[in-house]
Order: sequence, then C-alpha cells, then structure tokens
Amino acid sequence: MKRWLGKAETTLGNHSDRLNAINIFPVADGDTGTNLYLTVRAAARALNHPVGPGGSGQHDVGAVLATAGQAAMEQARGNSGTLFSVFLCAAAEPLAGQTRLSSALLAAALNRAQIRAWSALSEPVPGTMLSVMEAAARAVAGVDAEQDGDDSNHALALALDAAVGAAVEAVIRTEDQLEALHAAHVVDAGGVGMLLILDCLRSAVLGEELQSELLDGLHGYDVQDPHIHADLPDDDGVEVMCTISLSPLEAATLRQRLDEMGDSVIMSQVGGSAGAEGKYRWRVHVHVPAAEPAVALIGSLGEPSDISVSQLALPRDPELGSLDVPAHGGADAVVADSDVREPSGHER
Repeated sequence: MKRWLGKAETTLGNHSDRLNAINIFPVADGDTGTNLYLTVRAAARALNHPVGPGGSGQHDVGAVLATAGQAAMEQARGNSGTLFSVFLCAAAEPLAGQTRLSSALLAAALNRAQIRAWSALSEPVPGTMLSVMEAAARAVAGVDAEQDGDDSNHALALALDAAVGAAVEAVIRTEDQLEALHAAHVVDAGGVGMLLILDCLRSAVLGEELQSELLDGLHGYDVQDPHIHADLPDDDGVEVMCTISLSPLEAATLRQRLDEMGDSVIMSQVGGSAGAEGKYRWRVHVHVPAAEPAVALIGSLGEPSDISVSQLALPRDPELGSLDVPAHGGADAVVADSDVREPSGHER
C-alpha cells in the first residue's frame, strides 16, 4: 500500500500537466492534475512515519490506508482531490485488521469506496472519475464472484487486471457522457487520473511496470495538444474548502444551504468517531460566486479550520495564490496555487 501511494505520487506528478490541459469539467480551471498530485502526495507522505501507537498498524492494510486517507482528506485539493480522499478513507474500512490484500477484500474495498464517493457529492455526475471508480469496482466484483472465494495471488492479479481494463473503458466513455467533453473532443481529466492511480495499485501489488499504453488514443491526451481549457470561457466564482466539526443535523443543514448558494458541493466525514460533544469532523468543498457569504455560513455553524479559497476564473496568476478571506473562529486561509513541486523537486 505504501508502494502504491508512492508510485501514484510520482506518476501523477509526471502526468499533472497533461491532466491539467484537458480539465474542463465541472469548471475549466486547468488544475485537476495538480490537485490530484498534491492530495496523493499528502497521503503518501503520511506513511513516512509509523502507523499506529509504536508502529502497531504497520502491517494492517486498513490502518495504513486509513492513515493515508485521513492525511489526504485534511489536505485535499479541488473536486478530484476531495473525491479521491473520500475513496481512500472508505476503501480502508473493509481492510481493517487485514495483513494482505485478496480479490474478495479488493472487491469489498472498491465497492465501499465508489459508493461513498458518489454519496459525498450533492449532485453526482456520470462521466467523471466517479464512473471510473464504479466501473473498476464492478469489474473486480465480477472476477471475485467467478473465483468463488479463491484468495490466491493469482485471483488478485486477475481482479487488478479487470479493474484497470474496466477503468480504461470507463474513461473512453466519459467523452460521450458529458456534453462539455464531447464538444471539446476530450476525455475526463479526473477519470484519467483515477485510471493512473488504479494502474499504480496493480503495478505495486503485482510488481510489474506501469502500462503506458493505457493512455494511447485517449482523446486530448497527446503531448502535442494545447491546453484545451484555455480557449473556453472563464468560470466566475471561487472554490471554498475547509474542515469543521458538526453534528449530523448541522452537517445536513450546511449541505442544504451550500446547495442553495453554489454547486459542486462535497461533504465527507474525516475520521469515523464523534468528539466529546457528539460532533464529527467534516471536509467541506463548494463552488460559489463569492467567498464571503459561504465562509460566513460555515462560520455560523462552527469553527472551521484550514480554509482555502481559490479563484475558478482563468487564466490564473500563480503569483496571487489563494485569496485572503476573513477567518472565523480562528480559521486560517491556506495553500497558494504557486506552491506546487514535482517529486523531482522542480517547481511547476
């Protein structure tokens, strides 16, 4: 699992520019590759330290992924990064206490993960990385059913092959599932990112090389292509993200109010247990016309932390970074868009 996330960090770093180039849904802000890379990097680097008290969780697959997922959720960037964080946290749950992966466990993990990712969005849309997650999960479930409980490494290899194969087909279908992608003649950037992550999982578990040919022929992904999103109209508004502790009722209220105020609303629990006051920690993501009303709404229900506000309009000026917003309850604005480094250390 550590090898998977480390490999995914490097791979997304290498592919982030091409993912950014075809990022036009839900908004043409050209940052899906960067957001996925930074989120996966947070997950991978969380595993540089012992997992659990005294390293007790080092050999627990679920504990390792839960630690990585928690770190990813806390530092998630954008729609794609937030959805991957949800995916990772949910995948960890069926793997708790397990010391190795099997076809049946992989099926359970991917199914839990794709369901949780779909449910995190107020208005989930097919033709995105959600569809790729679902296709991979269904393919693995099919293989596992055919293997009739076989927990061998051979059965796991078949399941991983099926997951990646189904993900490729799902990515190709995204072009015709979303009007914006069809008009631009490109596949979904988040879907390609999820495909790369799944191929990294296959590579890490089986000890094989990444399958570079998976990307051959994906519309818009040729290196020679220009940044397609740059020719599209600018998207007004901002992306607001934060972490906050809320009761279930407060969380439902916030989701409803954010749905009325903006779109691309994603809310997911950070960790599974409630605090002393019966409140759960939530990661919140929304696109709104202006930051101040959304930040004020969030602040009226609790004390948010790690507030990040980024402009959706293009072209972005990397010198501007994130917008300054009023802090509520001691919250602080974080994350400048210019603070992006590839695994090699070269600044992007």
